[in-house]
Amino acid sequence: MGKFFFKAYSFFLFFIFIFLQAVFAQQKQQKAKKPVDLVYPQLDTEHSRWFFFSSASRPFGMVNLSPDTQLNGAWDSGYRYQTDTIKGFSHVHGWQISALSVMPVTITNQNKQNVFTDFYSKFKHSNEKVSPGYHLVKLERYGITAELTSTKRVGFHRYTFPKAVTPAILFNLNTLLGPCNNVDGKMEQTGAKTLSGEITMSPTMRRPKVFKVFFQIVLNANIDSLNRDEKTGNYLVFTDKKKATVLMKAGISYTSLANAKSNINSELPKWDFNAIVEDAKKEWNGMLARIKIKGGTEIQQRRFYTDLWHALQGRRTISDANGAYPDNTGQNFRIGQLPLDKNGKPKFEQYNSDAFWGSQWTIQTLWGLVYPEVMASFSNSLLQYAKDGGFVPRGPSGGNYTYVMTGAGTTPFLVSAVQKGLITENLQEVYQTLKRNHIAGGMMEKAGYEHKTAKGGGLAYYIKKGYVPYPNPDGNFASHQDGASLTLEYAYQDWTLAQLAKKLNLTEDYNYFIKRSSNWRNVFDESIGWMRPKDVNGNWLKKYDPYQFGKGFIEANGAQNTWYVPQDMAGLAQMMGGKEKAVDKLNAQFELAQKLGFTAGTSHAEETHPEYKRIPINYGNQPSIQTAFIFNQLGRPDLTQYWSRRVVDKVFSGLSPDTGYNGDEDQGLMGSLAVLMKIGLFQMNGGTEQNPEYEFGSPIFDQVDISLQNNKHLIINADGTSAERCYIKSVQENGTDTERRYINHLEILKGATLNFKMSNQP
Repeated sequence: MGKFFFKAYSFFLFFIFIFLQAVFAQQKQQKAKKPVDLVYPQLDTEHSRWFFFSSASRPFGMVNLSPDTQLNGAWDSGYRYQTDTIKGFSHVHGWQISALSVMPVTITNQNKQNVFTDFYSKFKHSNEKVSPGYHLVKLERYGITAELTSTKRVGFHRYTFPKAVTPAILFNLNTLLGPCNNVDGKMEQTGAKTLSGEITMSPTMRRPKVFKVFFQIVLNANIDSLNRDEKTGNYLVFTDKKKATVLMKAGISYTSLANAKSNINSELPKWDFNAIVEDAKKEWNGMLARIKIKGGTEIQQRRFYTDLWHALQGRRTISDANGAYPDNTGQNFRIGQLPLDKNGKPKFEQYNSDAFWGSQWTIQTLWGLVYPEVMASFSNSLLQYAKDGGFVPRGPSGGNYTYVMTGAGTTPFLVSAVQKGLITENLQEVYQTLKRNHIAGGMMEKAGYEHKTAKGGGLAYYIKKGYVPYPNPDGNFASHQDGASLTLEYAYQDWTLAQLAKKLNLTEDYNYFIKRSSNWRNVFDESIGWMRPKDVNGNWLKKYDPYQFGKGFIEANGAQNTWYVPQDMAGLAQMMGGKEKAVDKLNAQFELAQKLGFTAGTSHAEETHPEYKRIPINYGNQPSIQTAFIFNQLGRPDLTQYWSRRVVDKVFSGLSPDTGYNGDEDQGLMGSLAVLMKIGLFQMNGGTEQNPEYEFGSPIFDQVDISLQNNKHLIINADGTSAERCYIKSVQENGTDTERRYINHLEILKGATLNFKMSNQP
């Protein structure tokens, strides 16, 4: 009996030993994962947009190389996860721009007559690998393994063809690609292994001018022949049959063929494909690892770094490695030149970008804290547009203004950059440049996509009457002529401009714009407690329903937009009857919104759905994404902590192709918002006041360690935080107890440690 017991006990100890070894090995493996390895690129790709998905891309890269499964339109196009057919690999996925689609093929007797019109291939996700900077997929029709990577301005392909086939590459230069038609595509052989060409992107409703892209192709295999199809205008390149693996570089430029070649020489002179994949991975990891997290589940960590990855893409570089850039702001196209540093490198990049509509609650807070060099580069780019065309753009595309969305959304962005010390030179000139958008002749006069008139924005009424009337008495000129929303937006943007005037001691201007910033009061109906549209005669909109979508409000309803007063929440609460009543009102809206999951469906189009359009808080679009943090302003931080956690858990926690951002991830805005909510930091007015404040939410990780550009760190400890333990009971800043529920920018720059004691009770 004793011997048996000893053997059993020994076996038990051995089992425990093996089990613990396995556990420790698994933990070590998990710890060894780098942030870049946790990114899930296919997030929400069942609801993708043309610029949404980027696999073989660098941060803000000019080249965004990836497979396209849907080609029609800006929405629901590009890489759509549920579509099992690849229609080409294209190099440009940006706001209103697209270009250079290629497809490796094998030529047989069956397809040689119709390959130009019948070349799509099925694929399986089981034969696909995707990570930041890399994409591998097997084309079932041809048996070709296609691998993609890139530098900032050069796409790099590796095609492995089956043996004993005729390898070829189709250049589908003249085709619809997402938001625009590619036309007048031309290509010629310029050497034994080189090709050169250009493509014209046709104008779109949003981008009013043509836009050209030039490209240089370099292969590691000899070109056997180049065939052009007369009907489609596209090209088929036959390569050396003896080479089963073909490498191809595709350098692009929006200025000239010479610069397309120069971009290759500058960024990709060698042929080591695997080295470029690793370099892309290293660059992405360097950006993502600026925020290190501990705690949480593996899914929470993976979703966090996927959100952060989204915050660093979508908005695309359009300047060349030597600083040349396309300027389309004038009557005639010109090639501009960015200023160079002492080493001959451009001081910043020039960008193609969707609107900065809602950036005050998203990218300008995240970039300004974690990626200040990115915010500085974008700020200088916006100011360069103003030097060229006279105005800071709302969202530039094709080197020109697009008048996307409304107002002067880049004013808060640039003011925040100034207040955070990222723009320090020529501040008087910067102010005057921004001011031009707030007066007659500026951006505020134009409604969405209003290219040829300047009445849709209703600025003259805003200045004279103190509000923008709805409907616009001058007629319909464009999109988004919703007077109540425009009034709220202009008032906030005026307030941010006033902060810069104050900084520069421009007292008269400060008084003027600070007075205009109170115009929001003119569209608040105290008798019902909601923002309400007003006609040109000052009459409230009749039969008003605050839950009616789009009637006087831009991509929102009155219930959502009522809280769009980030510059004066105290004043709004007073008009509602006091902070307590305001809290009760907003809390009731959250309780109702929770029943619909805090979003208007799973895509932007569902906002007009009979049920979803009546949601009182919508975290699927920008107009009400600040609302959870309003409770901080009303003296109830516990409700900010409670509701921000509920929103994160419901809206920003999924990790699958059919969940993520509900179809409206406007180039990093919603990804940035998710990151900020998860680390528990937010800026209600977009960080536009002097020494901007970051207010606290409810961190979802035990520790967040943010590396600052000056080699200091902001560390947020929230040990034991969870969905139930979401409340901050007490705070220590650098070891000292504090009653404050915020930290300011200068304190962060000195390096700071915040210790949050978390509780399941408010």
